[in-house]
Amino acid sequence: MRDAEFGDRRARARERLDAIDPHMREGGAEADPQRKGWFEAVYELAADDPAGVPWANLIPHPLLAQWLEGHSIEGLRALDVGCGLGDNAEALAAAGAEVTAFDLVPRAVEWAQRRFPQSAVRYRAADLFDAPAEWRGAFDLVHELYTLQALPAALLPQAARALASFVAPGGKLLVIARARDEGQQSARPPWPLTQAQIETLAVDGLRLASLQDIPATDSLVRHWRAEFAKEEPAK
Repeated sequence: MRDAEFGDRRARARERLDAIDPHMREGGAEADPQRKGWFEAVYELAADDPAGVPWANLIPHPLLAQWLEGHSIEGLRALDVGCGLGDNAEALAAAGAEVTAFDLVPRAVEWAQRRFPQSAVRYRAADLFDAPAEWRGAFDLVHELYTLQALPAALLPQAARALASFVAPGGKLLVIARARDEGQQSARPPWPLTQAQIETLAVDGLRLASLQDIPATDSLVRHWRAEFAKEEPAK
């Protein structure tokens, strides 16, 4: 349960993590361009305390939960990108999908498996930029939440191609990310995405099917929720 004490631990963890993030320092990005070392440090320093993982809220993201209320994914092959502690992957599985979920950090995967020991979700460690070949075109639904905004903008085209490669013909890519206006600067991670950056995810056969600009509430900052569709090949 999240309470004031949990919030205090998270705030202290955030300070520690910011202090070791090279992307928080001018000219430091070259030391860890994909932030792999930093993500590994997040889970190492958390020492099994979810308060130490800034994005771990121990519930499915509310914008994913809301989307699932209006969409049937029964029987679909789903891939959860950057699964962290597994809450979103479990929500997809509870909605009837056959779920594969991956995270860059093996410790995150092991933690998710310990939290959900009876889960049908197939958890594994994998790199978005070097994913298993058998995942190519293998999923009816690919769910990406908060990975893109954690990457430097220079990596977004490569990430877009990786995400598109997972989607089967006739399948969908669902992206949920923090939003910002064009020209609005974001000097430190996470880097909220602009509409143009969302639109550039339509690559390699994907087209943007819908884009929601979801305004901030008392508990959530402004977000995008975008659906991309990959057409069936012509017969």
